[in-house]
Amino acid sequence: MTEEEILSHFRETNALLEGHFLLSSGLHSDRYLQCAKVLMYPDRAASLCKALAANVIKVFGENAVDMVVAPAMGGVVIGYEMARQMGVPGIFTERENGIFTLRRGFEIPKGARIIMSEDIVTTGKSSLECIDTIGRAGGIVIGATCLIDRSNGTADVGVPLISLMKMDVKTYEAENLPPELAGTEAVKPGSRSIA
Repeated sequence: MTEEEILSHFRETNALLEGHFLLSSGLHSDRYLQCAKVLMYPDRAASLCKALAANVIKVFGENAVDMVVAPAMGGVVIGYEMARQMGVPGIFTERENGIFTLRRGFEIPKGARIIMSEDIVTTGKSSLECIDTIGRAGGIVIGATCLIDRSNGTADVGVPLISLMKMDVKTYEAENLPPELAGTEAVKPGSRSIA
């Protein structure tokens, strides 16, 4: 899948937003990718995750993954679809008192080879938190995936990060906003509380 094909999914579903956005990292940006709008279409989710799963298989080989684990909220659909594409179980972590944990009776078999999957990586903070939870539960995270790496390859999640596409989306500290953002109110479109 080419970058233009990937972006067309976002454009056609009005999921590539422009304006002034407050990200869960506390940073500001003039562009936001609202993956939920793309993933509300099962055919698009299947197509994107099929390409992402193929990338995982290229890197790690067939049958290298025992389970997919995703952070809620943004990673739930991606994690499910990645697990379906790879033919393995898929579960998700949830925040309890601000910390990712396994709930709903989910368990990770000791030593299971895990791919952590989420929609977008910006700083890698939620990926690292989810990976830590997987390790505490006895899993071995061999890699992480996302549809879009908006850090353009700079986020370090401690394991190989496989994405469909890297983007260089500028982010700004609140006190260093460019003039075009400084005079506008920021919208917080994501589900996670501000760091």
